[in-house]
Amino acid sequence: MLLIPLGAAAADPLPFPAFRFGLESAANPDDVAVTLQIIAFITIVTLAPSILILMTSFTRILIVFSFLRTAMGTQQMPPNQVLVGLALFLTFFIMTPVFNQAYEKGLQPYFAEQMGFVEMLNEVKKPFREFMIKNTRKKDMRMFIDIAGGEKPKTVEEIPDFVLLSSFVVSELQTAFQMGFLLFLPFLIIDFVVASVLLSMGMMMLPPVMISVPFKILLFVLVDGWGLIVSSLVKSFM
Repeated sequence: MLLIPLGAAAADPLPFPAFRFGLESAANPDDVAVTLQIIAFITIVTLAPSILILMTSFTRILIVFSFLRTAMGTQQMPPNQVLVGLALFLTFFIMTPVFNQAYEKGLQPYFAEQMGFVEMLNEVKKPFREFMIKNTRKKDMRMFIDIAGGEKPKTVEEIPDFVLLSSFVVSELQTAFQMGFLLFLPFLIIDFVVASVLLSMGMMMLPPVMISVPFKILLFVLVDGWGLIVSSLVKSFM
């Protein structure tokens, strides 16, 4: 830098990038369509966590795992990260046929420029609607149709998306709580037996949880509890 003349350094300053943002008039309708497609894509990416939670099997699986940990009384074991990770992998395992169908009938033809953007969204949406319809109780669907008002749909295809999604979430919560109640029963019996034995021995100051938790873990391991619960969850969606 000492060899560079001062005049040359002043004449040729270091270049810095400049960024300009603004609105310009569209030259043709295609420019507007591309802009709207980009906005729709960003919106879908932003809502991806909500879509994963509410339109797949993730909600039921995670709630059942939470009930299991509460029933066993193991506090934070397994940790939340382990339960969420296991729920995600099981969700991908269960939803793989739906994802494949959405890609083959929607995304793949769209990337090959064989269909438009709106048609692609409709094709991608169909497998998810079929999955939600199969796992939604008719009672919940009727309830949300009555709440929405208006003309009642004559076919399944005429059910609005927001009605179907709301019915599916409520049905998933109902099913998850039913499975959680069944999980509580055997562990509740162990709590009753341990509390009765401690009371008969006069050990009222000893917390029954300290004695019952090892027996719960032993029972869960002997019956291969994780295998039974995971297989039951997967089969409940089949």
